[in-house]
Amino acid sequence: MSTTRHTVKLETLGCKLNFSETATMQSLLAEHGIMPVGKDEAPDVCVVNTCSVTALADSKCRQHIRHLIRQYPGTLMVVTGCYAQLKGEEIAQIEGVDIVLGSEQKPDIARYVLQWFEDRQRQLAVTPTKDIRRFSPSCDRGDRTRYWLKVQDGCDYWCTYCTIPAARGRSRSGTIAELTAQARDVAAEGGKEIVITGVNIGDFGKNTGETFLDLLKSLDDVEGIERYRISSIEPDLLTEDIIDFCARSRAFMPHFHIPLQSGSDPVLQLMHRHYDRQLFADRVGRCRELMPDCFIGVDVMVGTRGETPGLFEDSYNFIAGLDVQHLHVFPYSERPGTKALSIPYIVSQPDKQERAARMIALSDKKQAAFTRRYLDTVRPVLLEHGRGKGLMHGFTDNYIRVNVQPDMSLANRIVNVKLLKLNDDLSVDAQVI
Repeated sequence: MSTTRHTVKLETLGCKLNFSETATMQSLLAEHGIMPVGKDEAPDVCVVNTCSVTALADSKCRQHIRHLIRQYPGTLMVVTGCYAQLKGEEIAQIEGVDIVLGSEQKPDIARYVLQWFEDRQRQLAVTPTKDIRRFSPSCDRGDRTRYWLKVQDGCDYWCTYCTIPAARGRSRSGTIAELTAQARDVAAEGGKEIVITGVNIGDFGKNTGETFLDLLKSLDDVEGIERYRISSIEPDLLTEDIIDFCARSRAFMPHFHIPLQSGSDPVLQLMHRHYDRQLFADRVGRCRELMPDCFIGVDVMVGTRGETPGLFEDSYNFIAGLDVQHLHVFPYSERPGTKALSIPYIVSQPDKQERAARMIALSDKKQAAFTRRYLDTVRPVLLEHGRGKGLMHGFTDNYIRVNVQPDMSLANRIVNVKLLKLNDDLSVDAQVI
């Protein structure tokens, strides 16, 4: 294998899990002398970690890959991630792409890159989804203060609109012992906050015989980690026991992100979701009862097949009545091979856009109302490393984004701030006290 030192530029599209895995790939490449490229330099290697959650995501991936090929002609181009897993052959046909790696090949990226520098042979390596069994650990912060700890991968749910099970494979997890050890490593590096991430994290432990609740208890005992957040957990898997534990725990923040997708029971049934809206409302109510200051984010999909105008209004009204603080809104996107394509009622693109705009406006209204409740109060904030001489940013325990005057001595420290002014972008100007 070549011993020449090379540089790499890594690009990520998609979810927080992708960002975590990209940071891990960067570390794996660095172990073999393939270091991050300097500013304004041309890299020897470009790695694009792709997303395929919507047709628009696929299109953006293709555009980004072609842009990098034009920008860095002759550079080794590596494409991996969900789009590569689902459409590996299609990506391999793009002129200028040299290596295509599926989801299970990410941990072996250095071997593929070094092999290319030896023989200059194009490679397509994608394990069929049904054969994916490997859990690849990942715990990195990239260039931010918070760390993302990947605890689980894959999904067994097969909702009618979704390609993620095909892109990520079956549900599988690390062990509690392994993941707790990674959290201890974060603490040893000086990390204060960990976001627990995965594809369907509430499904943790299917292959290990362990439970997500037991994982949370073990992580809570790690000295030095002052904050945990759960990135996203399905409502049927967010049990009352988990909520109760988070409410009394040492380090879990009053912050949940819970996918709802629709506030209409008939639409949830068309989606093959594993709950009804009453269960969702019960989970939100339990969080609010035990953690009155809790920030709750919600995934909402609009314009899915079968969502008639009446069913959308039903969904909108239900969500308007929920005590949640933010809506992450997705217009439905047709995905080849999904069961949703057999549902007869199709929502027009203008109607999707109009419904999304209404939901986003509702989200802004809810988040602004929640944030105003805390103006002139004091909350603890973990301040992030500043960039340049601008304001420093951070999040309160209950996930209000704040801006403070720069003081680099406060980076990666939890400080008390007084929340003063709500801005148009829903952040809050604050003063360290």
